[in-house]
Amino acid sequence: MDLRALRQRTGLRISDVAIELDCALSSIRNWEKGRTTPKMEVWQVFRLRDLYQCTEEELVQAAKKSTLAEDS
Repeated sequence: MDLRALRQRTGLRISDVAIELDCALSSIRNWEKGRTTPKMEVWQVFRLRDLYQCTEEELVQAAKKSTLAEDS
């Protein structure tokens, strides 16, 4: 499961996540498309984990999968 799938599973929009993490919409889009790797503060990682209702490991794996999809 990639980052987009994690977000969609919870019914969140990109704008919802951007607001909760206090970051740009383009950052979330770029993470999901694998263009950039998420660079977040610790509180943002925990908040994203809670938003996506997943573990930290699932979040890391989803970020890796999103990045690999861009490389293909």
